[in-house]
Amino acid sequence: MDYTSLGRTGLSVSRLCLGTMNFGPHTEEAGAHQIMDTALAQGINFFDTANVYGQTAGKGRTEEIIGSWFAQGGGRRERTVLATKLYGEMPVAGAPDHWPNAGRLSALNIRRACEASLKRLGTDHIDLYQMHHVDRSAPWDEIWQAMEVLVQQGKILYVGSSNFAGWHIATAQGAAARRNNVGLVAEQSLYNLMARTVELEVLPSAEHHGLGVIPWSPLQGGLLGGVLRKAGQEGVRGASRLKNLDQAQIAQLQRWEDFCDKLGAEPGTVALAWLLHQPAVTAPIIGPRTDGQLESALAALELTLDADALAELDAIFPGHRPAPEDYAW
Repeated sequence: MDYTSLGRTGLSVSRLCLGTMNFGPHTEEAGAHQIMDTALAQGINFFDTANVYGQTAGKGRTEEIIGSWFAQGGGRRERTVLATKLYGEMPVAGAPDHWPNAGRLSALNIRRACEASLKRLGTDHIDLYQMHHVDRSAPWDEIWQAMEVLVQQGKILYVGSSNFAGWHIATAQGAAARRNNVGLVAEQSLYNLMARTVELEVLPSAEHHGLGVIPWSPLQGGLLGGVLRKAGQEGVRGASRLKNLDQAQIAQLQRWEDFCDKLGAEPGTVALAWLLHQPAVTAPIIGPRTDGQLESALAALELTLDADALAELDAIFPGHRPAPEDYAW
């Protein structure tokens, strides 16, 4: 396993981050425990979750599954860099749905959400506490004061963002600097070969401010995982995955899968390898539902793409230069 620093911090994390959103809704507890054990055995020490994950199994269920895995001991918690998120609305004891302050980034909810996550996770601290979305109604001084209290209490170590625009990162860092606060150390964004908008402003801002970038949905919901090939194998189920694609997108994906065939590698592996070649990227988030999917993701660490391959991928999936050069001249 290769390791790198998370942004400008001294924290070492694996080049792949284990995403856990499938734990509960799609992968039962025993299977999730097996995947986490395999990931740790392979050297993946960076796990990502969120308080709202679990959905159909119940919000918070994913954190509970991770907590029961930690409870098995064997150094599981000690060897894991644990990242979770807050923002989404969570149930409040004794209150009806959509109760005020049940989500977002007020000082009240930051405190409440952290305490609840710690309880579900069965741990005394969160290594990376991420804001799942920007809260335009919460002043940055309020947010940072609440986060500083959690750091002082030893309940969180680092703060990160997710789904922020470039100017949100800049604003957050400016407010943190005025408080002599470390500020954000990571940004979790949608980034893959088919979704490269973050190259305009988010990646430049993250690099400038020293944030590690943690891409989510690196396979664009499975479209970069060989969807055309699988559609032929899966019949009606596979065809349903293509129904929202137009002919131009299907042609683009055919060029992509032909490229991967020429390279002699699985499409999902190549998509992850491409992200690992991007300078701003710390660790793509993989979301395996089985040990087999985890093994396929690990193969990306061994795949080197040369300049010609990277240029061909840019031709198939055109990207962006940083703004304003991308559109101004």
